[in-house]
Amino acid sequence: MSLAANPLSITVVGLGQMGGNMALTLQAAGFAVTGSDVFDVARARLEGLGLAVVAPNALPPSDVYLLSLPTSAHVREVIEHSPGLLTLAPKGSVIVDTSTSDPAVSRELAEKVTAAGLHWLDAPVSGGPKGAASGKLGMLLGGDDTTIERVMPMLEAMSAKRTHVGGPGSGHVVKLANNYLCAAHLITTAEAVAMAAKAGVDPAACLAGINSGSGRSAISEVNFPEWVLSERFDSGFTTGLMRKDLRLARDAAEQLGIPLPLLQAVVDAWHANPEQPTDSDDFNHITTPILARASQAEGNQ
Repeated sequence: MSLAANPLSITVVGLGQMGGNMALTLQAAGFAVTGSDVFDVARARLEGLGLAVVAPNALPPSDVYLLSLPTSAHVREVIEHSPGLLTLAPKGSVIVDTSTSDPAVSRELAEKVTAAGLHWLDAPVSGGPKGAASGKLGMLLGGDDTTIERVMPMLEAMSAKRTHVGGPGSGHVVKLANNYLCAAHLITTAEAVAMAAKAGVDPAACLAGINSGSGRSAISEVNFPEWVLSERFDSGFTTGLMRKDLRLARDAAEQLGIPLPLLQAVVDAWHANPEQPTDSDDFNHITTPILARASQAEGNQ
């Protein structure tokens, strides 16, 4: 059942697993929501689920344009060129980028958005398609307090936790830092579990022990039982996207002149074999070859 109508009108650009679920969640919360995507099949899928959809060249005037796109290049295209929100969006409207984007590009775009009489907020999300569908995302906010306050009803409908980390681009900086740690924890946790398995300890028992101590993380508490040990590998986030985020984190560190050798080692580990896992595989599959090596070593004894 929908809640009372909310005065904010929202256009969601990008109707993939994340954007589509966010659009449906916001509509269920009482917002007037329109969705758009460059792919006909994505628009048709969401229209079949009851969402009003339009082609990219027919975006309506809205209070908020919520972007859920693969890369900064796609965000730039939508803002500057096609459809060109800098000229299309009504003055005073807010562009909210929930993508995991390059912070340098975000800051550049934020300046252009502000110069055009619009408002900017970067708001990268975590929680996957399930969190988007349930309104339980985590959000990292980069922008000014006034803009955040204006769109807070929308943010509250989408997320369980929101953290304002600074000005434009800051949300994307912290998101890259988070994904770097996530990527590193997947590798280190897999190696720890593989070591324990080689010594005869059941992986589930090893994780229970880790999760009772200081070595625990979201990876050991959630990802391993949910997607790795179950072998479901259906988190909704791909290896290709994680590789892209790691490259962005490395590039950000290089632009800041900070040598981060462990970050580079993690980037290298994720890119060592493009076929295992492939870019289209669930990102939790990075653990598979590590765990497999322990099994093979045990079998060779």
